[in-house]
Amino acid sequence: MVHKFNPANQHKLDNPERRKLLPPEETLSRFGLAEGDSIADIGCGTGYFTLSAARVVGTQGKVYALDIMPEMLEIARAKAKEKNFKNIEFIQTKETDFILPDAAVERALACLVVHEADDPIAFFQEVKRILQIGGHFYIIEWTRQENSKMGPPLEHRIDGKALSTVLEQAGFQNVEQFELNSEMYAIIVKK
Repeated sequence: MVHKFNPANQHKLDNPERRKLLPPEETLSRFGLAEGDSIADIGCGTGYFTLSAARVVGTQGKVYALDIMPEMLEIARAKAKEKNFKNIEFIQTKETDFILPDAAVERALACLVVHEADDPIAFFQEVKRILQIGGHFYIIEWTRQENSKMGPPLEHRIDGKALSTVLEQAGFQNVEQFELNSEMYAIIVKK
């Protein structure tokens, strides 16, 4: 059984400590997200990256905020409305059906959600389906360290090397893997 996030803990998704550890706009910039891009924020939660992505891609770009939990989408939608973003589309999805057409986006982001996937290969194949040829997929996951102060139990975390292997099995080209901060690592792969 995989670890699933409890919506009652939504306060953990956006707080000053997390913003210091994982600044959304700086992180998206480091990944290379640019004005005019299209991106799927897979497992968008309360919109932590969604709103920053909308700001970065601008009016010529598009953000698809995807989540399986309607209560998370409602929170993100309200935040976007408050900030008057017009370039975000909110979509309630299934874990392996993102409800987008083939090759819909240039980029996809899954921040701290891969460890929750029941079938990682099927999840990655769905990401691959919605990405354009040459598109990039950005993954942020929890490191497997004993003294971690945040995140799911250690046994629910995915080792970066193991995750890279699964991504290769799903047909992605591993572009880069690096430590993002003291609690998380990032992997960038290409379709």
